[in-house]
Amino acid sequence: MQHYLDFETAYARALGATGGVSQSTADAAAEAIYAAQPDIGALAAATARDGVPIPDLVRQLRAAAGPGAEAVHTGATSQDVIDTALACTLRDLTDLLLARIASVQDALSELDRRFGTRGLMGRTRMQAAAEITVADRLAAWSRPLPDHAERLATLRPRVARLQLGGAVGTRSALGARGDDMAAYVAADLGLSAPDRAWHSTRHHVVDFAGVLSLVTGTLGKMGQDIALMAQQGVDEITLAGCGGSSAMPHKQNPVRAELLVTLARFNATQLAGMHQALIHEQERSGAAWALEWMILPQMSTVTARALAVACELADQVAGIGHPRPG
Repeated sequence: MQHYLDFETAYARALGATGGVSQSTADAAAEAIYAAQPDIGALAAATARDGVPIPDLVRQLRAAAGPGAEAVHTGATSQDVIDTALACTLRDLTDLLLARIASVQDALSELDRRFGTRGLMGRTRMQAAAEITVADRLAAWSRPLPDHAERLATLRPRVARLQLGGAVGTRSALGARGDDMAAYVAADLGLSAPDRAWHSTRHHVVDFAGVLSLVTGTLGKMGQDIALMAQQGVDEITLAGCGGSSAMPHKQNPVRAELLVTLARFNATQLAGMHQALIHEQERSGAAWALEWMILPQMSTVTARALAVACELADQVAGIGHPRPG
C-alpha cells in the first residue's frame, strides 16, 4: 500500500513538472496523497468487485485531494500502480535476500572453522564411497551461494523498473509528455525507466522467481544432507535443540533440516506456475497477472524464511564428523 501511495505521489508531482497540470494542482494532490489514510475495508470490498484495489484507491485519493483531484492518476492505469509497487518490493526484497545469503555463508564458514578438518564418510548414491573432510561437505552447501547472490544482484535492476504505459501500454494518454513523465516518476521512486511498458512481458519477474527456487534448492540440499547425517546409526552430526516425538521419547527429529527440504520442494513446485503466468493474452491479462500475485509473494516469503532457517540450523550444530588420525 505504501508503494501504491508513493507511485501516486510521484505521478502527481510529475504531472506538475511536465505541464500536465498546474504546479499548484500537483502540489495539492501530492500533499493529500502523502497524508492519506486509505480505508482498507473499502478497498477489500472493491477489490472483490474490480479485481484490483486501485480504482477505489483512486476514488478515495481524489476525494481527499479536493482541488488537486485532477492530478491524481490521470493518464495512468491500475497495472502501472501495482507493477511499480511490485518493482519497488522486489528491489527491497533483493537487498534483504542478499544480506541473508551473506549470513548463511558466514554461518557455514564458522562451521568450517570449527569442524572442517574432521573426517566424514563420502557417500555416492546413498552408499559409503571414500572418506572426505567436513570441509568438503560444507563446500557443497556453500559453493552455490555466491552464484545465487550474483544472479540476484544482476536481476535487481531488471526487476526494479517503473511500469508506466496507461490503458494499453503505449502512454498514449500522456501524449508527448510520456517519456518525460516516466523519467520523473522513476527517478522519484529510485527505479529505472524503460522506454515502454512491460504489462505483458514478465520474463524478468519469472527469472527472479527462478533464482528464488535456486536459493531454496541449495538450502534444501543442505537440509537433506543434515537429516541423513543425523540418522541413528549414522550419527555424523550432533544437533542441539532438536524436535521431540509424542510417542517415542528417544527420538530427536531434525525439524529445521526437514523444513529446508520442504521449502525447497514448495518453491520448485511453484516455479511451474510462474511460467504459466508468462502467458498474457494481447496487451494485458487479468488471469495471468492474478496467478503471479498468488505465487510470487509465497515464493519470496519461503526463500527469506529458508535463509533464516539455514542460519538457525547452523547454530544448532554441536558437532560434525570424527577426528582424523594424525
